[in-house]
Amino acid sequence: MRALVCSALDGVSLAPGELPAPQAGPGEALIAVKAAGVNFADTLMVRGQYQEKPELPFAPGLEAAGEVLAVGAGVTRVGPGDRVMALVGHGAFAEQVAAPESGVFAIPDAMDFATAAGFAVTYGTAHGALRWHADLQPGETLMVHGAAGGVGLAAVECGKALGARVIASAGGADKLAVAAAHGADATIDYKTEDLKQRMRALTDGHGVDVVFDPVGGPVFDASLRATAWGGRLVVIGFAAGTVQQIPANILLVKNVSVHGMYWGSNRTRAPERLAAQFAELFEWYLAGKIRPLVSHRYSLEEGAQALADLRARKTTGKVVITP
Repeated sequence: MRALVCSALDGVSLAPGELPAPQAGPGEALIAVKAAGVNFADTLMVRGQYQEKPELPFAPGLEAAGEVLAVGAGVTRVGPGDRVMALVGHGAFAEQVAAPESGVFAIPDAMDFATAAGFAVTYGTAHGALRWHADLQPGETLMVHGAAGGVGLAAVECGKALGARVIASAGGADKLAVAAAHGADATIDYKTEDLKQRMRALTDGHGVDVVFDPVGGPVFDASLRATAWGGRLVVIGFAAGTVQQIPANILLVKNVSVHGMYWGSNRTRAPERLAAQFAELFEWYLAGKIRPLVSHRYSLEEGAQALADLRARKTTGKVVITP
């Protein structure tokens, strides 16, 4: 089976190659991959910096979309021929992948495979952060960092669907224009503007109610100081490369709460949450409230470049690989 093979955890040992074809074991569905979503987590996994470290050699890729080829014993929700998206620990950058039934979801007829391939992780993360952790309410102000990336853009759209006023930050006018086109009410260019001062100015000194932060480091530090009394910050990741240390005295004085959000852990720890989550997200999609942006498509042979471009922040929206 053709796959993008990682042969060493150095970030560069990635090349098209052959891996044994998977089989549908008990409780699993075997899927012919039509498209696979690329995530920042993939760039960490191939460097040995992710929470999960597969045995070498392996194919990266946390999410896929395609058609079910076969199912193992006990599988009842999907069957051969179904159009699905799937969550896997790794292996999506290949012609076929086996996924546990709990992570396989039938997609709407109106959703193409490229959109579905980049839907689960980004929109699942954004929705879960804002619904489950931040409890974002209509009329509140949401600050989204990294707003032109896949998960950030999803957070902008989910925030609007939940009735919030959304401020988006990104680096450069082009990226801010993408965020504005997807619903951001105001924007901040972190390359040229003082983030903390702009957040406070855009809220008339009140501060933002909720912060969605996949960037971390100095961006988180500025956000903490520009958060309203009783605000909530959700930590999604550390794309800036710096893991911030949180001063607890500020949390105490401002009654602020900080939530960690590793959405992928729900796949094994709380899979029952995902079905209800995607039901609402598919409703929003069919109603036009969310409009996923697939900005770049790469072949399997270009897979290493896809990960490099994502890590270098050369992309907006979602990046997919089509084997």
